[in-house]
Amino acid sequence: MASRIILNETSYFGKGAINEIANEIKARGLKKVMLCTDPDLIKFQVAKKVTDVLDAAGIAYKIYDGIKANPTIQNVQEGVQFCKDCGADVLVAVGGGSAIDTSKAIGIIMTNPEFADVRSLEGVAPTKNKCLPILAVSTTSGTAAEVTINYVITDVEKHRKFVCVDPHDIPVVAFVDPDMVASMPKRLCAATGMDALTHAIEGYITKGAWELTDMLHIKAIAMISQWLRKSVAGDPEAREKMAVAQYIAGMGFSNVGLGIVHSMAHPLSALYDTPHGVACAAILPTVLAYNAPCTGTKYADIAIAMGVQAVEKMSQEEYRKACVDAVRQLGIDVGIPQHLAEVGVKQEDISFLADSAMADACTPGNPKDPTKEDVVKLYESML
Repeated sequence: MASRIILNETSYFGKGAINEIANEIKARGLKKVMLCTDPDLIKFQVAKKVTDVLDAAGIAYKIYDGIKANPTIQNVQEGVQFCKDCGADVLVAVGGGSAIDTSKAIGIIMTNPEFADVRSLEGVAPTKNKCLPILAVSTTSGTAAEVTINYVITDVEKHRKFVCVDPHDIPVVAFVDPDMVASMPKRLCAATGMDALTHAIEGYITKGAWELTDMLHIKAIAMISQWLRKSVAGDPEAREKMAVAQYIAGMGFSNVGLGIVHSMAHPLSALYDTPHGVACAAILPTVLAYNAPCTGTKYADIAIAMGVQAVEKMSQEEYRKACVDAVRQLGIDVGIPQHLAEVGVKQEDISFLADSAMADACTPGNPKDPTKEDVVKLYESML
């Protein structure tokens, strides 16, 4: 079976990267920008850094800032209408996964109107056309949405999130500028950083993993382990390193998939509006322990990447435990809740949560095939 790698066309890294936005728009012959962002990034003038670049270059734009933290079907529908009304021929997404994911759905529907029913995009939708060009500016260091072919939308009516996988949705240009993450609050920094770690670890142990993605994921794990604590503390160099690390993880997992950490996290965000990174981080150590029997020697590699000493002298049982312990300790150190009750999970909801997790697009990639009963027990063990 052939392995496939899909990446975005162009990416800019480092301070001042966003100054290339205007050049990219002009070089591509694009005229009218729809800038997709959220109210907080407008309020705290983070998005202004991008609009200043557009203003200086004389590029016309309209701002759509109605995007929620867990973007909904309604967000997408409103965004599509906004795009039509303003006549945009390019989307500039400024934000984390929420803004970029919403832009992907908008961009796909604009060029594939037969998928106007947002739910029809779930899974691997057979779209025919590339989405409206997206220039993605990341303001968090976790989702890597700027380099992935995935996006996630919340179905409020059905209390679930659904994953969309489409090579046609990948942004044509990504901007990973440390100035855009410098003011990120500590909690968001911790949550998105642990999301990136989850991407790297799940990508490394997923059924679809292979040598090229393994290389990316191990590097990302090592960087996140080294820099996340300092990034949460506000260290500028660490913020820059984490911005790169999460991108590297995205290059990998976008092409090989994830596992049940994400499957179990998605319904928490849909039902309780739990921040995605918090949900992933709280679940990750427990699912790692569950998956251990089906991971060969990979937990030794993860433990070494996370700085665990003398792994080569450990038994298989010992290095698997050391791997799980290192992941759990990193979560504790950056303030991640250790029990699901802390994020509102209720015993009476667990059967519904498990059903949602089993139906999630990430579940087939898990190294160990779970049953609903397994997932129920995992949720219960974390209450």
